[in-house]
Amino acid sequence: MADEEVVAVQEKQSSGKGVMMLLIALIVILILVVAGGGYMLYSKGVFSDAQAQPAAQEAAAPSKSESSSGEFFKVDINDMVLNITNAKGREKLMKLSFSIKSTEEGIEQLVEQNKPEIIDVVISQISSRNSEELLTVGGKELLKEELIQDINTVLDEAIGDSGDFKKDSVKKIYFTAFVIK
Repeated sequence: MADEEVVAVQEKQSSGKGVMMLLIALIVILILVVAGGGYMLYSKGVFSDAQAQPAAQEAAAPSKSESSSGEFFKVDINDMVLNITNAKGREKLMKLSFSIKSTEEGIEQLVEQNKPEIIDVVISQISSRNSEELLTVGGKELLKEELIQDINTVLDEAIGDSGDFKKDSVKKIYFTAFVIK
């Protein structure tokens, strides 16, 4: 009986060593696979900036045919301070600055002429939201989309039927300051 217990203990110890050896072998294989994959990516130049720079330089210098039809112009609206509330109804302050990206060359003049209407639209949009909503990525994206629509509406009404400017010329809005305190 004592011999059977000794044999059982020895079998448990040997099976534990087998599992430990198997785990060590799997870890070594995993390290080799990761190192090999990293080497392959490095050798293909995925991690080097040298290959990305020529592509960025080509994108930064548009061709002559693109510059006449695909050029964008920007105008900034800076340092708006707005009152907003949080979900509990407590008032907070928000500082907002943004850039308007448009396809129209005279967008700066058009925005300056209609700045009170644009600011009113921004105040209306911000006032309809709470601070928690505005702090989320989705809330900011929704605000951008609605501001683009509303600003386009203001500018389209301002230009009327004149052929000087295209309708819906505002394409993007970029927040340059977005602080809620």
